[in-house]
Amino acid sequence: MEHFIVSARKYRPAVFKDVVGQQAITNTLENAIENNHLAQALLFTGPRGVGKTTCARILAKKINQDGTQKEDEDFAFNIFELDAASNNSVDDIRNLIDQVRIPPQVGQYKVYIIDEVHMLSSAAFNAFLKTLEEPPKHAIFILATTEKHKIIPTILSRCQIFDFRRIGVRDIKEHLADVAKAEGIEAEDDALHIIAQKADGALRDALSIFDRVVSFAGKNLTREAVTENLNVLDYTWYFQITDLLLENNIPQVLVTYNDILSKGFDGHHFIMGLASHFRDLLVCKNQETIALLEVGEQVKTMYFEQSQKTSPQFLIEGIDLANTCDLKYKNSQNQRLLVELCLMQLASLTFQGEKKNSSNGERFVIPPSNFKSEKITSERITSAGSIPPKPIEIKTEIEVEVEKRNLAEPTEEILKGSNSSENKISEISTIQNNDNGIPAENKTEKVIERPQILAERNAKKVSALSLKSIQKKQEIKQEMVANQPDAENLPVNDFSDEEMQAAWKEYTANVEIEGKFNLLSHLTMGVPRLDGSIIHLEFPNQTIKTEVERAKYELLGFLREKLQNYDIDLDITVNETAEKKYAYTTREKFEKMKEMNPLIEKLRKEFDLDI
Repeated sequence: MEHFIVSARKYRPAVFKDVVGQQAITNTLENAIENNHLAQALLFTGPRGVGKTTCARILAKKINQDGTQKEDEDFAFNIFELDAASNNSVDDIRNLIDQVRIPPQVGQYKVYIIDEVHMLSSAAFNAFLKTLEEPPKHAIFILATTEKHKIIPTILSRCQIFDFRRIGVRDIKEHLADVAKAEGIEAEDDALHIIAQKADGALRDALSIFDRVVSFAGKNLTREAVTENLNVLDYTWYFQITDLLLENNIPQVLVTYNDILSKGFDGHHFIMGLASHFRDLLVCKNQETIALLEVGEQVKTMYFEQSQKTSPQFLIEGIDLANTCDLKYKNSQNQRLLVELCLMQLASLTFQGEKKNSSNGERFVIPPSNFKSEKITSERITSAGSIPPKPIEIKTEIEVEVEKRNLAEPTEEILKGSNSSENKISEISTIQNNDNGIPAENKTEKVIERPQILAERNAKKVSALSLKSIQKKQEIKQEMVANQPDAENLPVNDFSDEEMQAAWKEYTANVEIEGKFNLLSHLTMGVPRLDGSIIHLEFPNQTIKTEVERAKYELLGFLREKLQNYDIDLDITVNETAEKKYAYTTREKFEKMKEMNPLIEKLRKEFDLDI
């Protein structure tokens, strides 16, 4: 068996023009050599496999060439490579410094290439500082690293820094095509493109993958062989999934996803690839961004055709859903269900959009004929094709009123309103639109109108904050004014504070019976104070004052009639500094009870009770 040389070594560039994807750096180095403007300390930094060490070797060879040497001269005695990963101590750097002092035997320069220089220890860096700043005129140092941030600033300040970038997918694909042609291998463009994408900007990785795939597929390199060997999910799956999502075919989407999992692919890898697929489709929507699509010409045509079927709204929402699923994937306890839920949401995007943007005039409104009990029969709801609804018990307003009043039997007045409401039946027409939005049929149905329960509703059933309340208060006021005796005959009998307090308690008791608990709490908040015929009330805020003023006419009417004095009036004021004291502890409760009845203290002392 012949000795095999891997492509990364066999096709390593020997001159600057063969270096792939680093034209800016190679042109700078060539011009520096030609103009004798080359620094003595260089730092090459960048990702793995982008040509740092290769450029360092080419530079070391080129600066020693004077045109008299052989073409295959490699100047091995002038180039020293040190792996800082394994030679990172102070002694290694001291040995290097001792060698630097000796001038070259052949050529003009001795070049020291220190790879992975960030692995040097701090002591080794400090020992290297003086020599790096003022090296002999025949010595040039080239430092290479993938992690520039780990190098101390004093070293960085003494070097001329060259940042190597990741190699583009197109450049890697073109270089692989040249290698395949030189090796006599027939390779599909899509296959080389997949290898270039898998390499992630590193040409050395791309050549290693190329060698592996060639060993698997032989001289004919196809897209299917590459995807199978590299365990890469073929982009055709994403096209198939997207078509199913646009068709809202959720069952088939789940089946297809199950097929993908059965082939050994990870759900996280799939959902990330789906988000990238949506991004590529969105890129194809505009001619200005189509250059961002890094795929082969055949695949680009497929992307363009499918992008015409999708809307930008669907793609943007799809990217958002897929990205959210990607973020939640690692923390999910049921990762498969998470991806399946994301796929179902994606398949529902266009379905929901059609319902929202429906222009055929269809409205999902249930007509009154679908809700019938004893008086209104029940029919099947056919607009949504659902299960027939259960009979709904419809209560009339009369029944609700009876339940609110907790009456065993409806009063005569309510029954009267019920009889009148049963006679108030009118016919209404329901119109259903067909697909064209044209009225298709008029159906006449009997609908019971809302009954007029009471001609004059009691004030206790009216909300204090409604328009009906204001109207009712006005009616009560007018009624009170109308029922009052003549001004000349109004009684103005004298009354005591005890009689006023008794009348006040009687009114609050009536308020409690009527269920006006909010007003009751306001009226019992303080003790009314009598001054002549004026009753003074004090409240802590304006809201309570407003609530009490709404019941002022009814309250005055009761007090005037009860005390037979029509000069009685209310003076309601607000004292925001007054604070209501609450008894929380046992001692506070006892003191409160003692204020109300001092005999409690005598009882406690008589029986020697503890609080």
